[in-house]
Order: sequence, then C-alpha cells, then structure tokens
Amino acid sequence: MNKQNILIVRCGEVALKGMNKPYFERMLADRIRANLKGYKGVDVRRHEGLIFIRADKSLDIDGIIKETAKVFGVASISKAVESESELNAIGEAAVSYMMDLIEKRGVKSFKVEAKRADKNFPVKSPEIGRIIGAKVLIGCKVLKVDVHQPDVYLHVDVRHDRTYIYEGKVAGFGGLPLGTNGKGMVLLSGGIDSPVAAWLMAKRGMLIEAVHFHSYPYTSPRAQEKVEDLARILASYCGRFKMHAVNLLPIQEKIVENCPEEETTILVRRFMMKIAEKIAAENGCMMLITGENLGQVASQTAESLVVTDASVSMPVMRPLIAMDKVDIMEKAKEIGTYETSIQPYEDCCTVFLPKHPATKPRLERILASESRLDCETLIDDAIKAREIIEIKVE
Repeated sequence: MNKQNILIVRCGEVALKGMNKPYFERMLADRIRANLKGYKGVDVRRHEGLIFIRADKSLDIDGIIKETAKVFGVASISKAVESESELNAIGEAAVSYMMDLIEKRGVKSFKVEAKRADKNFPVKSPEIGRIIGAKVLIGCKVLKVDVHQPDVYLHVDVRHDRTYIYEGKVAGFGGLPLGTNGKGMVLLSGGIDSPVAAWLMAKRGMLIEAVHFHSYPYTSPRAQEKVEDLARILASYCGRFKMHAVNLLPIQEKIVENCPEEETTILVRRFMMKIAEKIAAENGCMMLITGENLGQVASQTAESLVVTDASVSMPVMRPLIAMDKVDIMEKAKEIGTYETSIQPYEDCCTVFLPKHPATKPRLERILASESRLDCETLIDDAIKAREIIEIKVE
C-alpha cells in the first residue's frame, strides 16, 4: 500500500469552464491549500482535470477531508491508493485494497467500475473491469461479485502515468472557487436568513464583506457578539473578512420624530441599504446581498422590495427570495449557523416597531417622508461612527 494518504478531488462545475478552466482550477487548488494550512506537509496539485492531495499517514485524514469538502468548487473527494498503469500492478493494488476492507469492515461482495481516462491504454474499460475483478476474486477468497447490490463499488481509474483505486465519494458543496466572481456586501443580521444568503453567494465564487446594524443601547452588546459568532462560522467557509458595525439608533429616532409610524420599517430599511451601498463602494464591492424572502415580513412584500431597491443604484442579490422558510432553516442547520441564529437576542429591527407597518408602500409617499430628514448627514454620521471588526477563521 502507499506510504501516503491520497485524496482525489473532483472539480464539478469548474470542469465545464472551457478556456477559463485552468484559471478556475488554480483558484480552487489555492483555496484548498489555504483551508489545509493547519496541516504540515500536505501537497496539493492539479493534474488531468483533477486535484490530488497527498498527506503523511500520521495526519488526520478525516480532518483533511472535512476541511477540503468545505471549499466551494469541490464536488466530491475520494480516498484512494495508486499503482502503476499496468494490469498486474493494478491487480495487486486492488487485492491489497480489498483485503484491507475485508479486515476493517468484513465486506463480502464487490463490483468493479473501471474507467480508462488514458485512451492509449491498450485494454478498454469493460475488459479492465473483468480482469481486475478476476484478480480480486483469486486474491480474496471470501469475496464474491454482486453486480446489483455489492458491499463495495471498487473504482479503477486508469490514467496516463498512474492508476487510482478507490471505493466511495465524500460530497462537497460544489459551486465555484471563492474569488472568481467579484465581491459583495451582505447585510448581516442575527437571524436565520442573512447568513444563509451570504453562504449561497460565496458558494457561487463571490468574496463577501458584511455590514451589521444595531441600536445600542436598545440592543445589547451580546446581540452583536452573536452576529460576530455567525460571521466566524461564515469565515470557516469564506475566509477572513471585515464586518462593519453601524449604530442605527440616531436615524431611527429621527424617523420616529418626523415620519408616519406605519412607514418606520420601510424607511429604516432604505437607510440600511443606502449606508450599506456607501460602505460597499468604499470597499470594492460590486453588489449588495440580503436575506430577504418574498412575503415573509412587511418589509419584504413585492411593493416594499420595489421601494427598497429604489434607494440604491447598486445591484441587490437576494438568493433566498423564493425559498420556503423550512428550506432556509435546513440549509442553516447544514452549514452550522442555525443554533447561533436562534439565540434570543434582540436586533435593530425590533426597536420602534410600528403596530401596523405599511405592507404596500408607495415610493412617492416614502420620498416625501424622507424629505423631512437630513438624509445625507444622517448617513455620513452613521458611517463615520461605525466599528470595523476583522472576522478571522478560527
């Protein structure tokens, strides 16, 4: 058997990128290296459309697989052994591999799935499967072939210089490597939705930065700590990023003093978007990202979203817009943000909440209400007073 652990990483959607494929593969390999920097002596290389990870057997291979699977762009991972691309050598490696599985798991049946990536190899895939299957049966007397429901699918991948033998695949998240699709600013609350929205956009290759709004002292420092905890969970997928913490209370007080109560929610939302857009532009972000979901609350009706969008010129990405809440919750559980999101701390949206918020606001009325406020001064003061927090990968 091999002296090192070998992992085969498949690139999924990256493989469809045509002329740009090498660029995406390089970015993916770089992201994998970054995620595995805590493991000394790990080698990550691209070869024939795949990425190969070689690690000393003293290292925690399950931990390496787990960290690799979190990298966006990774479709699947297989722990493999390798041999020379020669039938006798492949047969010996396959027998040794199956003997190890018999000892560890007591497997009794198998089926060979052979693939000849090297079309110059003299034996075609079906025949490779038959030959290697026969060698395994001779070498492992306790095994039998079961083509319908085998205990093990024994994959044999014959390539130009080496052949790789493996059993199963660990699924990755897919998507595209981080940094291949620009940068966006996510409006990150302490709820369930916005962390999932940020994660989904990062999965499509977008670097993220975050802005969080609070209403201190009406909201507690612990409420912001909760958001920082959520941000750190996101950083384990997205890498380190900045979070801009903005106190919205002075703006909320001016709105309550000067504007109709039922318009409070939509007016506050428009200020959030304007502030986020300015901070985004200052930090090289191309678009805003929100966790809004059509019809979920008063500020997320179709009419409210139209009025909200009119407050900014930057594109607004809403990856959750048509998802059911239960599906959003399931995704939050999958990525590890759910338990933190449901901690019962208040956020700025609960401060000065009107009894009957407008669900079908009209833009001309909202603009008339805003005309009673010194919007630019309020926005600039909020941005100047913001706190910038570096969110690091733990």
